[in-house]
Amino acid sequence: MYVLVEFKGKQYKAEKGALLKVDKVDAELGSGLNIDKVLLVSGEEGSVTVGAPYVGGVTVNATVESHGKAPKIVVFKYKPKKDYRRKQGHRQQYSIIRIGDIAGV
Repeated sequence: MYVLVEFKGKQYKAEKGALLKVDKVDAELGSGLNIDKVLLVSGEEGSVTVGAPYVGGVTVNATVESHGKAPKIVVFKYKPKKDYRRKQGHRQQYSIIRIGDIAGV
């Protein structure tokens, strides 16, 4: 059984006990999250419920496991013969959350 959830503008496939790498959440380690924007529910026996846009009455409980930063990405802009060079780096911050129960199924 799995659900598709929308969290912080992105869609994730969530199963009980799974770890998801999401954009940084401003929450303490070990604190709980409730995700109520469920797009699709796939049941045990193959039944599928699709929301319009969300499935009502279904929530996903999750806990924050850790925070971190992704590897650095170098953005380099260059125009030949014009002496134009710009170098910029970026490290995306993320959080790891563990999916708990899927309530209301």
